[in-house]
Order: sequence, then C-alpha cells, then structure tokens
Amino acid sequence: MKILVVDDEADVRFLFEQRFRREIREGLFSFTFAFSGEEALSYLTQEKHYSEVVLILSDINMPGMSGLELLRNIKVDHPNPPPAVMMITAYGDENSYAKAMQLGAADFLVKPIDFALLKQKLLPLSNG
Repeated sequence: MKILVVDDEADVRFLFEQRFRREIREGLFSFTFAFSGEEALSYLTQEKHYSEVVLILSDINMPGMSGLELLRNIKVDHPNPPPAVMMITAYGDENSYAKAMQLGAADFLVKPIDFALLKQKLLPLSNG
C-alpha cells in the first residue's frame, strides 16, 4: 500500500521510516513524502502516482497551502476518485476536526502521532 505523507517538518520522513521499518521491509507499506501541500498536489497530478497512492496522511498546519486546502483540492477539485485522506494536527481543536470531516477526511489524528494507533488504522487498509 502506497502512502503519501505530507508534512513540512523535515524529521517526519525519519520517524515514519523508523516506526514502520518492519512493515516497509515486508512490503506492506511504501511511503512517499511531500513537504508542502503544493508539492503533494504536484506529485498527485502525475497520473501514475495518483493511481498508486492509496492513502494520504497530511498535516493541517503548513506554510503556504494548509492541509485542509490540500484536502479540499483533492476531494472537490480532482476529477478522479480521490484516495483516502487522514489529517494530522498538533492542534486537536473541534473546528479543524469538523472542517476536515466536512471536506471528506477519512480520519483525524493528533500530534505527537501515536504510531501504534496509526498502525492499527492502516493495517486493515493494506489488506484490500
């Protein structure tokens, strides 16, 4: 299962590669990283990438395009059926949660990420 992680923090790649080391090695998950909403959209506009990505994990608070703007763009403006999108934020406020759900987010996680919980949510998706 290919997962696109969108977050402006540079250490996110290292964190995911460490926490999912076994699952990556076993071929359950492969991760691609974008460090802005704009970079994620650019990646997704390449049709081969869009059809490969099964899930997008996006931070909400990023410079430039926010994660909510990215979510809206993917869900509303993209012509093809969108992949599932889970939002991640350091601020677990009700307003962000409500907006993310209204825009079609599949889930909402709060930082620091509970990787055990995230694995529980991702493993069923990897089976089909």
